[in-house]
Amino acid sequence: MTVRRGTVSQSFDLSEECARRLDRDDPLRSMGERFYRPTDTVYLAGNSLGLACQDAEAALQHRLEEWKQLGVRGWLDGEGPWFHYAETMGALAAPLVGAHPAEVVFTGTTTVNIHSLVATFFRPAGSRRKILAGALSFPTDLYALRDQLRLRGCDPQADLVLVPSRDGRTIAEDDVIAQLTDQIALVLLPSVLYRSGQLLDLERLTRAARDRDIPIGFDCCHSVGALPHRLHDWGVDFAVWCSYKYLNGGPGCSAFLFLHERHYERRPGLSGWFGTHKATQFDLNLDFDHARSAGGWQISSPGILGSATISGALQVIHEAGIERIRDKSLRLTAYLMHLIDGRLTQSPYDFEVGTPREAERRGGHVALERATDAAQICLAMRARGFTPDYRAPNVIRIAPVALYNSFHEVWRTVDELVNIMKVEDYQRFDATSVEVT
Repeated sequence: MTVRRGTVSQSFDLSEECARRLDRDDPLRSMGERFYRPTDTVYLAGNSLGLACQDAEAALQHRLEEWKQLGVRGWLDGEGPWFHYAETMGALAAPLVGAHPAEVVFTGTTTVNIHSLVATFFRPAGSRRKILAGALSFPTDLYALRDQLRLRGCDPQADLVLVPSRDGRTIAEDDVIAQLTDQIALVLLPSVLYRSGQLLDLERLTRAARDRDIPIGFDCCHSVGALPHRLHDWGVDFAVWCSYKYLNGGPGCSAFLFLHERHYERRPGLSGWFGTHKATQFDLNLDFDHARSAGGWQISSPGILGSATISGALQVIHEAGIERIRDKSLRLTAYLMHLIDGRLTQSPYDFEVGTPREAERRGGHVALERATDAAQICLAMRARGFTPDYRAPNVIRIAPVALYNSFHEVWRTVDELVNIMKVEDYQRFDATSVEVT
């Protein structure tokens, strides 16, 4: 198998030496030294929670020292004042998603930001009162959409239209576009499907929605930090994403939202005092006048300590370069699928790859499927020092992250799976005890 990207070609084989050669040729190989690894573990769950890095640790320590030394004065006198932290981090993240600095703000959580932005854009009128989403979207998105429909007096069952999957793994863009009727008032879709890892064509879907004057937004939790975006140029109306997966901000770290600049004059659907103009915020006027930027969609003050890690984590990503991260990620996942095809698809192993093979159609993880025993196999992997995650009923998600995973770790993972299956070690585990992450 030969993987080609641009003018680069890379040949794979099944040998361990191939993995070592790929690592020797890896321009990002030194980045992993800056990350902390769980002891004696090959960590493959960065699509659920990225690893801690030294830069994030230093950023957190810096903010803690500011609090100790400055107290309340840290809001204005800190190095990079806390008062502007959400906007500053938004501007730092903006190049990763192809946005203008003021179009991104670091605030809230993914689900809170979905509520805020859907409340801003969903304006049911006449026959146009439905929201379009995907049957394979992450459930929290659908929970939020049903509540927003309910709050607008719509029927959450009848007025949430879910694009079905043809194969249980992917969503066809043609099927989404076919559902963009004159009854649809809003679209919210994932950029990458959380189970299969399918990457949707955001540019094409946005163009189709805009041609029909339908606002469209994306949940980019499984794509930001793993691949480049062009949200502004594509004309996406809004987007949200977390910071603890491929961005490595840490558990509970705040989320981001993107708002295209053409919408700055809209009134936020959920208002909060941190969304007011910075120059007049402490005037504490009773009438809400929001900042004309993504910052106007903040609701509450930022959690400085809980989210201080993100500045260091983002600097690492910028140093590596999002294009180089994407290039290595594609090679890692292509190599993983090559090894699976060559060693695990035949009887009696009977694994399948549930992720699209085309580079332009996959995100940063591979869905390894098996009709039976997937939960127990995942537990057996963890017991042997490998950390993927599991999604019912049959998916083991393996995410080799470009910043800190090596090709040799991918080879070891598949080799260990072969060993587990040969001795049927997974049979000693109870499927009901699997921990979902």
